[in-house]
Order: sequence, then C-alpha cells, then structure tokens
Amino acid sequence: MANPKEDKKVSQETEAEAVELVEGIPEQTEPSVEEIAEPPTTPLDEVLGQAEKAYAAYMEAQRQVAGAYRGNEQQIAKTYKRAEKQAQNTFDESTRQALATRDEAVAQALKSRDEAVASAERTFKEAKKQAERACEASVEAARMTRDEAITQAWQFRDETIEQAWNIYAKLSR
Repeated sequence: MANPKEDKKVSQETEAEAVELVEGIPEQTEPSVEEIAEPPTTPLDEVLGQAEKAYAAYMEAQRQVAGAYRGNEQQIAKTYKRAEKQAQNTFDESTRQALATRDEAVAQALKSRDEAVASAERTFKEAKKQAERACEASVEAARMTRDEAITQAWQFRDETIEQAWNIYAKLSR
C-alpha cells in the first residue's frame, strides 16, 4: 500500500517539475528575426503552432511525470529490498545466537550431568564401603559376643558339673 505522505511528496515534486516545464516554454511576446524572415503566417497557423508546442510540452511533462513515478517506484523497491535484507540479516544473526546459546546450555547440562553421575558413583562406593565395614564390625561384635557367651556357658556348665560332683562326692561318703 502506498504511504499518503509519500504520495503528497511525490505529487508536490511532480507539480514542481510540471511548473518548471511550463515556465520553460517561451512566451510569444515579440517575433524573432527568423520569424520575420519567414513568410507571414496566419493567426490560425500561429495558434496551431502554439497548440502543437503546448501539446509537445504536455507530452514531455507526462513522460517526465511517468519517469518520476517509475524512479520513485524503483527507489521504494530498493528501500524495501534493503529493509527486507536487513530484517533477514537480523533474523539470521538472532538465530545463530540462539543456536549458540542452546549449544552452550546443552554442553553445560551434559557436563553437570556427568559430574553429578560421577559424584553419585563416588558417594555410592563410599556408602557401600562404609556399609561393608559396619557389617564386618557388627559380624565381628556378634562373633565375639557369641564366643563370650559360649565360653561363659562352658564355664557355667563346668562349674555346675563340678558342683554336682562335689555334692555327689559329699553324699557318697
């Protein structure tokens, strides 16, 4: 769609060019030496000559107006193409930046994930070692408690048997 402000500007420029063309048409004030040397012409011939000159000037003005419109159209097309190219370049640069930012974020996320996995594996191994040490300690404590209980049971048994024999020996005498 055409811009009304640009249309006014073009109209004013076109009017100015038309005025210049009209001002450029010589007025018939005094006949020149050549005109005097020519055979006298009739007033109708003069009016027809002036009409032909005016028509030729009008046609020239129309060609210039059409040329001005074509020039304006070409200038607008160039401006549009320039703006379109600039918009495309801006889009391309924004896209490149977005892709680079995404790639950096993905790389950072992968690095963080790898570090988290490595840390989790280290924590797991350490927890497993601690659990094994705790288990071994518990098993050792249970073995010692069992050995002590067995030793005490054997001692109690031995004492009980000895007491029983002592009582039997006293009774049997």
